[in-house]
Amino acid sequence: MAARSHVQDPNDRRLRPIYDYLDNGNNKMAIQQADKLLKKHRDLHCAKVLKAIGLQRTGKQEEAFAVAQEVAALEPTDDNSLQALTILYREMHRPELVTKLYEAAVRKVPSSEEYHSHLFMAYARVGEYKKMQQAGMALYKIVPKNPYYFWSVMSLVMQSISAQDEKLSKTMFLPLAQRMVEKMVKEDKIEAEAEVQLYLMILERLGKDQEALEVIRGKLGEKLTSELQSREMKCMVLYKKLIKWPECNALSRKLLIHNPDDWQFYISYFDSLFHLIDEAWTPPAEAEHCPEGPVTCLVREAISFVEELILNEEPKGSRRLRGPYLAKLELIRRLRERGTNDEHKLGIPEDLMFQYFERFGDRPCCYSDLRIFVDLLSLDRHTQFTNKLMEVVPLSISTESDLALPGDVKAMQRHMFVVQFARLLGLHETMDQTQKLRLVEELMQRYKHALKFGKSCLKTELQFSDNYCLLAVHLLLDIWRQSGEEWPLWRSLALLEESLSNSPSSAQFKLLLIRIYCLLGAFEPVVDLYTSLDAKHVQHDTIGYLLTRYAEPLGHLAAASQACNFTLRFFHSNQKDTSEYIIQAYKYGAFEKIPEFIAFRNRLNNSLHFAQVRIERMLLDLFLEANITNSLEESIKAMGLCPDEDDIPWDNLRDNRDLAVSISWDPKDRELSEGERKSSMKEEKIWLQVRSLTLRLVCALSAVSHTVEPKNSEKTTTNGVTSKIETLRSLIQQLECVVQSEKKKDKPTAKFLIQGPPPTRMTTYLESSSCRCQISAFHLVTDMYELDVSGLDETLDIQERIANNFKSLLQQLQELFNKCKGNLLETKETECTTKPELLENLVFLIETICIILWVSYYCGNVLRPLKSSLQRKKKKKKEINVIMPIVFSSFQDFVGRLQNFLSEVVYHLKELETTLTALKLEELTLESPSAVQDEQKFSRTVRSKIQSSYQRSLQEIGELLRKRLDMVKSLKI
Repeated sequence: MAARSHVQDPNDRRLRPIYDYLDNGNNKMAIQQADKLLKKHRDLHCAKVLKAIGLQRTGKQEEAFAVAQEVAALEPTDDNSLQALTILYREMHRPELVTKLYEAAVRKVPSSEEYHSHLFMAYARVGEYKKMQQAGMALYKIVPKNPYYFWSVMSLVMQSISAQDEKLSKTMFLPLAQRMVEKMVKEDKIEAEAEVQLYLMILERLGKDQEALEVIRGKLGEKLTSELQSREMKCMVLYKKLIKWPECNALSRKLLIHNPDDWQFYISYFDSLFHLIDEAWTPPAEAEHCPEGPVTCLVREAISFVEELILNEEPKGSRRLRGPYLAKLELIRRLRERGTNDEHKLGIPEDLMFQYFERFGDRPCCYSDLRIFVDLLSLDRHTQFTNKLMEVVPLSISTESDLALPGDVKAMQRHMFVVQFARLLGLHETMDQTQKLRLVEELMQRYKHALKFGKSCLKTELQFSDNYCLLAVHLLLDIWRQSGEEWPLWRSLALLEESLSNSPSSAQFKLLLIRIYCLLGAFEPVVDLYTSLDAKHVQHDTIGYLLTRYAEPLGHLAAASQACNFTLRFFHSNQKDTSEYIIQAYKYGAFEKIPEFIAFRNRLNNSLHFAQVRIERMLLDLFLEANITNSLEESIKAMGLCPDEDDIPWDNLRDNRDLAVSISWDPKDRELSEGERKSSMKEEKIWLQVRSLTLRLVCALSAVSHTVEPKNSEKTTTNGVTSKIETLRSLIQQLECVVQSEKKKDKPTAKFLIQGPPPTRMTTYLESSSCRCQISAFHLVTDMYELDVSGLDETLDIQERIANNFKSLLQQLQELFNKCKGNLLETKETECTTKPELLENLVFLIETICIILWVSYYCGNVLRPLKSSLQRKKKKKKEINVIMPIVFSSFQDFVGRLQNFLSEVVYHLKELETTLTALKLEELTLESPSAVQDEQKFSRTVRSKIQSSYQRSLQEIGELLRKRLDMVKSLKI
C-alpha cells in the first residue's frame, strides 16, 4: 500500500485502520471502515479509493471501477489518492488510466517534480515513448538534473527500437538522440557512467563504431568503471566490428597476461591470430605494432606465448590455472581444422589430455573442459585412452567389496570422470546387455560406498556420488531402448527414488523421474516432483512443458487445470513485472538493460509454451465445465473467444524449452541435433494449430447454436448467421487440410533422448481416429444448418445424409472405444507391463464425446421446433397416418444408442478400476533379474505410486463421463 510517510495529517490517524485491514487481507473490514469514515468525511477521496481497492479484491470489479472513476473525475492532487488509485488501476490491469490521472495532476500542479516523475513512469508502463520523451524534457526544464535529461534521450532510443521503419529510426530518432548527448558532452555536463553507456549505445545502433571507439579511449571512457575491464571489453568488441585484428590480438594478449584463466580472451586471441595469418599481416619494422602493444602474427609465437603462460603459473598453494593447458588443445583443434602441419609442435592431443586429467581430474569441471576436445582423439585409441586414465586413479581393494574403491572424494571424482568419458567416447554402446547390467551393479555399489563421503552434507546439498546413479540409470535406459522391455524403466525408477532419499534436492534425479513416470503413463508422482523442483520465474516457460505436456493426456484433468492456471499466471504477470523492471532501469540509469527487458517480454509473449497452455486451458475448461445447455455459450463468452480471430503469433513463435536441462554423457552423435530441435518445434506448431482450430470450431458451433432462425427469415443475414456458418465450414476445411497433410507424412520412430523433447499428441490423435470422429461431428452441424434453413420438404437428400452421419458417428465412436480397451497394468511373473497409450486414447474419447454432445444439443435445437411445427400442421389437417421424416427417428435412435454407448464406457472404466485395485503389486518380487534386495522398499514405492496414479486417472475420467451421461437425457425431442 501507499507508504505511511505519504499519508498527510490530519487524515493519517483516520486512514491508518483501512490501510491495516487491506495490508492484512481483511478487505470486508476495510470496506466497512471506509464507509464509516465517508459518512463523517464525504470529501475524503483517499477513503473512497481504499474502499474501491477492497471491492476489487473481493471480486466486485465493476463497483470498484465505478467508485474509482468517480474520484478520478475530480482530478485529485493529494498524494494519498493518487498512489491509491495507481495501486487500484495496476490490480485492474489498466495502467493506461494511471497516465490520465497524472496528466490531470500535472496540469493542476505544473511545477511538481514528483508528479512529473510519476507521469513519466506511468508512460513507461504503457510504452508511450513519444510522451515519455516529452515528459522527460518537461521534467528537466523544471528541475535541470542530468538523469531527467537522459530519460528523454533514452525515450528517443526506444522510439527508434520500436519504429516499424528502420530508415526513420536511423535518420531521425537516433541522430536526434546523438545530438542531445553531444550537446551535454560539449558543455562538459556528463556526470555518470550510465550517460556514457547510453552515448555508446546510440553510436552502436547508428553503426558509428569508430566514433564509439574514440569515446571509449577518450576522457569519457574513464567513467566506465562499474565492471571489471569494462573499457577493455568494449574496445575488444569494437575492434572485431572494425576488423582491426592487430589491435584485437594485442589487447587479448595483454589481457591474458593479467588474466590467464579467462577463456573468452583466448578465443579472441586465436580468432585474431588466424585472421592476421590469412591477411599475411606483418608488423612494421621500426614503429610499435599497434597502440595496444605487441601483436602475435605467427603460430610459433602463439605457441611460445601459451607455453610462457604455463611457465609463469603461480607457485603451488594458489589456484591452479586451467586456461593455458586448454589453450594448447584449442590451438591444436584450430590448426587441424585448417589442415596445417604445425600442431605437432604443441604435442600429442592424447598426452595433453592425459596430463590435464592428472592435474585437474579430481575436479567436476574436468569433464566439461575436455569434452569439447574429444574429437582430437583417434577412434582406435578410445579404449586404450580410458585404460590409461584408469591406471592413475588411486583405488584400493576394500573389505566391503571385491571392487577397487576410492579412499576419498578426489579419487572418487577421478574414477567418475573415467566412466563419464568412456560413455562420451561411445564405449558403453559396444557393450551387450549382460555387460551393461554388470556395469550398473558396479556403479550402484560405488554410489553407495561413496555416500559415506557426504555424511555431513545438509539436505539441501548433493551427494558427491550422485552421478554414479545417473550413469547407471542411463545404462538401464539404453537397455530399454534396445530391448523394448519395461523392467529397465521400473528398475530405473527404484534406483532414482532410492537416490533421491539421499539427495532430496537433486534436480537431476527429479527430472529423470518425471520423464520415466510419464513414459509409463503415471502423472500423479510428477506433480510433487515438479513442485519440489521449485521452478522460478522464466523456468515456468523453459521447463514447464514437462508438466503441462502430460497432465491432461494421462487423465489428471484437475491437475492439468491447476498447472495451466499456474503457468498462465506467470505469463500474464510478465507484462506487469517487466514494466516495473523498465521503470527501475530508468531510475537507476541502467539504460542498456531497457531494450533487453523489452526483448525478454516479447520473447515470453511469443513463447510456444504460452500459446499451447492458453489453448489447452480453454479447451480443458470447456470439457470440464461446459455442459450441453447454455453454459457452453456462457463459458465461451467469458473467455472472450471469437471463431474468426486467430490471435496466435504464428510467424513469431519461439521455442523457449530448455531441452538440455538434464545432464547427459552420451556421444555427440546421439545428442539432440539442431535439425531434430527444429523438427520438434514444427511438430509442436502443427499440434498447436490442430488444438487452436478445435477450440475455434467449438466456439463457432456455439455462435451458430444461439442464432438459428426459421426458414426464409430476413434475420438470417442481418444477424450474421450466414457468415458464422461459413466460418465453421472454413475452419473444418482448415482442420481437414492439416490432418490430411499429417497423415501423408512418413513418421520416423520417436527416439528417447535424455536431452530430447517429448513427442506431441499428434500420432495418438491420428491413430485413435479421434480426429475423424470430431470432424464428422462438425460436418453434421453444417448439414443440420442446411436442413434448418431449407426446411423439411426440400431436403430429403440432406435428411438421408444426416441419418447416415448419425450412424457413422456411432461407428467411429465404437472404433475409438475399441482402442481404449485393455488393462493399463498387468503382472507377469516378476515383471509389470503397462499400456499408457490407453489413457491417452481414453482422454481423446472423452474430448470427442463432449464435442458430439454439443453438436447433438445443436441438432436437438434445430429438430425440436421443426417437429413441433409438423405436429401442429397434422393436427390442423387432422391427418393420423402421416409418416414422420427420417431425420427425427434417426436422431432419437442416435441419442438412445449414444446413451447406451456412454453407459458401456462408464462400465468399462469401473471394470478397469476394479481390476487395477485387485492387483497385489506388493507381492511381486523383483522387476529385473539383476535387482538387489536393497531396492525392494523403493520398488514397492514405485509400484504403489504408478498404481495410485492410474486409479486417479480412471476416477477423474469416469467422473467426467458420468456427468456427460446425465446430460444425454436432455437431448430427446
